[in-house]
Amino acid sequence: MDEERFNMSMRKFLKEVGVTSQQAIERVVREEGLGGKGKLKVKAVLTAEGAPLDHEVEGEIDLG
Repeated sequence: MDEERFNMSMRKFLKEVGVTSQQAIERVVREEGLGGKGKLKVKAVLTAEGAPLDHEVEGEIDLG
């Protein structure tokens, strides 16, 4: 396995996940008028077709 190629591909994917997720969260907060209203509980689920990957991350975003 080409480690450098693997790492670059993974970083590209994770960057896309981060950017698009932030945009989606910002959009829903704006559209639903949630700004300044406590915290938003969020969960991200990562799976992979053909591999036993099932990873979840939960957290809260302060809507200040």
